Amino acid sequence: MSKSVDDNSSLAPFSIESPAPLYARVKQAITQKIRSGAWLPNAKLPSESELLAQLGVSRMTINRALRELTIEGLLVRMQGVGTFVAVPKGSAALFEIRNIAQEIADRGHVHRCEVIVLEEVPAKTTPVLPFALDGVKRLFHSLMVHYENEVPVQIEERYINAEIAPEYLQQDFTRTTAYAYLMNLAPLTGGEHEVEAIHATSAQCRLLNVKRNEPCLLIRRRTWAAQGLVGCARLVYPGSRYRLQGQCGN
Repeated sequence: MSKSVDDNSSLAPFSIESPAPLYARVKQAITQKIRSGAWLPNAKLPSESELLAQLGVSRMTINRALRELTIEGLLVRMQGVGTFVAVPKGSAALFEIRNIAQEIADRGHVHRCEVIVLEEVPAKTTPVLPFALDGVKRLFHSLMVHYENEVPVQIEERYINAEIAPEYLQQDFTRTTAYAYLMNLAPLTGGEHEVEAIHATSAQCRLLNVKRNEPCLLIRRRTWAAQGLVGCARLVYPGSRYRLQGQCGN
């Protein structure tokens, strides 16, 4: 995370004569700081107690303003950490398969990957697979979280055909992405995917550091290479931090 907002850029108390509701005036004051560039993306806002002291309004008023600005995408609230100025939403390619690390780098931001699970699982795990993997005899499973400027933006869960990538479990995916490794080993020749809006589960909320039932974007994907079926993946993006975009035709 970036440093806190500059102490010299604190919010001023409100004029009593203003007809706007107090929470709306708090929203307007914070929005003006962000739009003017005084509060930069990833900067940590003052705590609710500090905002109370600066503005002289109730905690309920502060909380409503912060909650609505989070819903509107201007702020990111991370439980137990604080409230931050949101980075303008990143975009993930909808119709093409791309490396998330490269997408983040293209925006001039810093990518980091945390590996949660890297294991072999029984090949017949059909109930939990994003897509059927008929004919696969050995199956590797990985679960990772991708961060953009230290904010979690994607959960990546993959099931990989061990015959295509026999050394998958030996890779250091904090140094290279699973996408980059697989593309180098077995360049893709085809794929299919589904896109769905979901509510995050408790486990997904913990990994993405979002509130219970946060609206999320889910992509289920299955891919092939010349050697055969590579595997399938489940990608989860917090809806408040990401959008999917694609283009058809010219």
